[in-house]
Amino acid sequence: MEFKDKQSIYLQIADYICEQLLLGKWPPDDRIPSVRDLAATLEVNPNTVMRTYEYLQGKNIIFNKRGVGYFTDAEATNRIREYRKERFLESELPEFFRTLYMLDISIEELQQRYKTFIDTAYPATF
Repeated sequence: MEFKDKQSIYLQIADYICEQLLLGKWPPDDRIPSVRDLAATLEVNPNTVMRTYEYLQGKNIIFNKRGVGYFTDAEATNRIREYRKERFLESELPEFFRTLYMLDISIEELQQRYKTFIDTAYPATF
């Protein structure tokens, strides 16, 4: 995983976990990697992963079964989509629209490229 300077590492790991959930790689009510396993995989300090798990627990995306490990919540994907959609619409979309306007990119061109992207990247998903 390549970490960026503009965001805390634990939040970047939270985004990574949320992406795994949205893509169906970690299904609802399934056990997710332990703190140590994920820390080793991502080559980060286990305390950073622990902070991530605590953050995601606070958002009701994962939960801890004492002595067993962490599991994804049954409603995790809905909560993630809702949160990410709100963040995208409020923070990222205005900047995206500004760029479209400055570069004179039409909605039609954007729509065609989006369709091509979906067909190429996720052919059987949608």
